Amino acid sequence: MNGHGRKISIIGLGYVGLPVAVEFGKKEQVIGFDISSIRVHELKQGIERTNEVEAKDLASADIIFTCDAGDLKRADFHIIAVPTPVNNAKQPDLSPVISASRTVGQQLKKGDIVVYESTVYPGATEEECIPVLEEESGLIWGTDFNVGYSPERINPGDKVHTFKTITKVVSGDTVKTLEVVAAVYGSVVAAGVHKAATIKIAEAAKVIENTQRDLNISLMNELALIFNKMNIDTQDVLAAASSKWNFLPFDPGLVGGHCIGVDPYYLTYKATTLGYTPQVILSGRSINDSMGKFIAAQTIKELIKAGKCVKGSVVTILGFTFKENVPDIRNTRVIDIVKELQDYGIKVQVFDPMSDAHEIHKEYNIDVLAAECQLHPAHAVVLAVPHQYFMDKDWSYIGSLLENKTGIVIDVKAKLDRNKIPEGITLWRL
Repeated sequence: MNGHGRKISIIGLGYVGLPVAVEFGKKEQVIGFDISSIRVHELKQGIERTNEVEAKDLASADIIFTCDAGDLKRADFHIIAVPTPVNNAKQPDLSPVISASRTVGQQLKKGDIVVYESTVYPGATEEECIPVLEEESGLIWGTDFNVGYSPERINPGDKVHTFKTITKVVSGDTVKTLEVVAAVYGSVVAAGVHKAATIKIAEAAKVIENTQRDLNISLMNELALIFNKMNIDTQDVLAAASSKWNFLPFDPGLVGGHCIGVDPYYLTYKATTLGYTPQVILSGRSINDSMGKFIAAQTIKELIKAGKCVKGSVVTILGFTFKENVPDIRNTRVIDIVKELQDYGIKVQVFDPMSDAHEIHKEYNIDVLAAECQLHPAHAVVLAVPHQYFMDKDWSYIGSLLENKTGIVIDVKAKLDRNKIPEGITLWRL
């Protein structure tokens, strides 16, 4: 047993929970719980579809993978790491974290500590989650059990900034709880911990981390909209501006995923319930949420310039996940490009070697081609997500996807070498 003397369970074995479970599992046996029997079965077989954990690390961790909530009784330190998305109205959807709270609450014992890693608005842990724990357990918060909050900082696909190497913000409902939470995480997080004064402060820190990034990207996107009207290449402008020592390195692009495109809405929702309507944050969100339609509009303009009939044109979209080199399709904004082009009668075909076609169809009701050989010659190609799979290929690959190797190429993240554009191809980049 480690110095903290706690038996750990992790509830939710996705992009966040599994890396946490693995690192603790390298030290001692932990309970890994997930409601998906398929996920649990695969992990028992050593199959890890998120690509966040290496096979050797998964094999070396002592984790009891289970769908049986009763197994949680064997632990006294429960880490809840389930998704907290937004609904279609851009309001927080706390149903996963409330459901997880019910599950843990039903197994809660006196002396247990429950720590939330899921992103929530300031106050949600105490206002929404703790009452559920009390209701389900029949125990009293602060007397029979305690609660902490330690926001996740997992960056999907990032092999440098990992659970172990990122400073962990920790908080607790009492000084004693905080010390236990700090000791537990400090036993595996090499970068150390930062002790927040209260749970609300830790919750607030999490949402503003991604809100700040969201706003910086929205500024770049607005600049791209302006420079496009001026016929100026945005990347050339940013390269020049970056020569100043304190210019911040942000790029325009699609903003999706489970963090940056979601977390700001948690903060703005809470603010509006307090009678304040955020302006800067929502303005930035509006710009970022509009970029898919803008890219689709530019694709259509380029087709028209090339003398193509928009209705019936074929456009190939490369990449569908929310960012490069990950299979994660949550809140991908590539769907905005697809839907907008389809609304104009364009035949859209999507290819993404990183994603699961069945999962995409289930979530977005669109078909993704399983192989490149299924692609029909296109009038335009949109490199929406620059997976390394695509970047390892050259212009001849892009050209081979176009009808007669000529047409339009839309490079959303400006990753293609514009100095090597083959004859007959017109390049537009954000």
